Amino acid sequence: MVDYLRRYADRLGVEVRTRTRVVGVERDGGGFRVTTGDGRCIGAAGIVAAAGAFGNPLLPALPGQNGFAGEVVHAADYRSPEPYASKRIVVVGAGNTAVQVGYELAEVAQVTLASRRPVQFLAQAREGRDVHHWLTSTGFDRLPAAGLIHYVGGTLVLDGGRYRKALESGYLARRAMFAALEGEAVVWADGTREKVDAVLLATGYRPSLDYLKALGALDADGMPLHSGGLSLTHPGLVYLGLEFQRSFASNTLRGVSRDAEHVVGPLVAHVRKAQIAAGL
Repeated sequence: MVDYLRRYADRLGVEVRTRTRVVGVERDGGGFRVTTGDGRCIGAAGIVAAAGAFGNPLLPALPGQNGFAGEVVHAADYRSPEPYASKRIVVVGAGNTAVQVGYELAEVAQVTLASRRPVQFLAQAREGRDVHHWLTSTGFDRLPAAGLIHYVGGTLVLDGGRYRKALESGYLARRAMFAALEGEAVVWADGTREKVDAVLLATGYRPSLDYLKALGALDADGMPLHSGGLSLTHPGLVYLGLEFQRSFASNTLRGVSRDAEHVVGPLVAHVRKAQIAAGL
C-alpha cells in the first residue's frame, strides 16, 4: 500500500509537501490563503480538504471523569497490551476497534466491553470471498449515504468467527454502558461499583478539519457543512474522504475516487470562473 501511494504521488506531477501541517485557511479575494504550521502562506484558487475521517479522536465527556483515579485513554493512543497486564480494563464501544483491542487485551488483563448497543457481527468471508468483494460486486458500497446507517442498524464488526466466540464463551465480557466514573471505580447501570485500572475509549473519530474553523465552513460540532463533498458555505472548497460523504465506501480507497470525480467538475468550474473574473 505504501509503495502504491508513493507511485501515485510520483505520477501526479505536482509539488508534494510532506511534514507540512495546515493550521488555517482564510478568504483572499476570490480565492484562499493557506497558512502552514511553519508560518508560510500559500495562495490557492481552490481547496480540497482531504484530511480524512480518522485523524481526530472523539473523546466523549464521561460523568465523573475528572475525579476518576484510573487512566482514561483513547484507542488512538493504544499500541500494545503489555502495559495493561494483570489490570482491570473497561473498553468503551461496540465497533471493530473496541472488539479487536478488547480481544487482544483479554490475553493479559480482565476486560469488559461497555456499550449502549450489543455487538453486531458481519462475517468476514462468505462462500470463499472476503466481504469487501461482496460490497463491491453487489454495488452496496455505491449506495447513497442517506439512510445507510439506519439500514445497517449500527456499527458492524467484521469477524472470521473468533470475536463472536470470545463473547459467547465469556473470554471477553460485555455489559451495558456504565453510568459514571467514581474514584477508582465505574458505576454500572444497575448501581454496582467496580474498581478498574483503566478505561479505553474506542469511540471513533471526527474529521480533522479545525483549520477550516475560522473560515466558517464548519458547524458548531466541527463537522463540515457540505452536500456530497461540495461546501455549502464557500464555492471553491470541496471535501474528500469523509465517512458516508456520498456512499458507504466514501472513506475508502475504492470509494474516494468516485467522490473525486463528483467534486472536481464544480471545483474546476469555480477556478476558471475566478480566473476569467481576474482577467487571467
